[in-house]
Amino acid sequence: MNWIERHWYGRTPLGAVLYPFSLLFRAGVALRRSLYRAGILRTTRLPVPVIIVGNISVGGTGKTPLVLWLAHFLHERGLRPCIISRGYGGSATIPLPVTAASDPALCGDEPVLLAQRSPAPVWIGADRVAAAQALLAAHPDCNVVISDDGLQHYSLARDLEIAVVDGLRGLGNGLLLPAGPLREPSARLATVDAIIVNVSQSLGVGFAARAPSSYAMTFSGSEFHNLLNPQHRAGPEHFHNRRVHAVAGIGNPQSFFQRLQRLGLTFTAHPFPDHHVFSARDLAFPDADFIVMTEKDAVKCRSFAAEAHWALRVDAEIDPAFGDLVMKKLGK
Repeated sequence: MNWIERHWYGRTPLGAVLYPFSLLFRAGVALRRSLYRAGILRTTRLPVPVIIVGNISVGGTGKTPLVLWLAHFLHERGLRPCIISRGYGGSATIPLPVTAASDPALCGDEPVLLAQRSPAPVWIGADRVAAAQALLAAHPDCNVVISDDGLQHYSLARDLEIAVVDGLRGLGNGLLLPAGPLREPSARLATVDAIIVNVSQSLGVGFAARAPSSYAMTFSGSEFHNLLNPQHRAGPEHFHNRRVHAVAGIGNPQSFFQRLQRLGLTFTAHPFPDHHVFSARDLAFPDADFIVMTEKDAVKCRSFAAEAHWALRVDAEIDPAFGDLVMKKLGK
């Protein structure tokens, strides 16, 4: 946990100093949303249903695995989903299609991972309305848009709002930026259609009182894929009793390290900032037999991958009742 997160997920003197700025941020958030509600700021409705997957806090909560789950779920039921994303971490500003071979420096790491793992076309763009319109023009057969993030992007009308909450870290100190991790007040959770609680089912009970529906999300998967030869796969036992280094440049690196521990790996942990741009130097561990990482980090390391580099593949698992809610909201 970096220094700012220590303040966000606890009560500290710095939080008190920043609290007045948090109130100003809160007022700005409220004003902006009221302008959309009053129609002063324009909201665009697409010709197909829109599912928003987002959060009200800064940092990783598990949105990308949930977007993948939704894309596969809808595809398996005969729908033709498509995915839009901001492309955070990439340099692109105009709408662009993303493929499995796209450069994460241009498109962002998460969109490239989505393109590699999902059955749906993926487009990015700073303006999500423009990105969605460009995608639908290129893929007129798509009949559901999934927006990766975008809960606060009110210019895009939505038919289903899903907020993802980190079950271990919750909402931190409950304060808005910069005094806390929240982008919107916690009361915003009462207005979404579903809350997906990542990892902790016990916290899900508490959040259920704030929203019509709350569901727990866990992760499964114990298979590692080799970066140099993706067809080469191995289980956790392949890394037992070896010198392993683990790197993670995600919103909550400890979640990855804890998963490796549950798989029985002994390793040296190397946390990096979310969306860190990896170089070969970052993975230069002379004593390492193996270096393991997340799938999101792997898309940025393939260009200099070595035989010792492996990525752990994980998949979201969610209560089937959530799928029923999604289909109901879509009128299916």
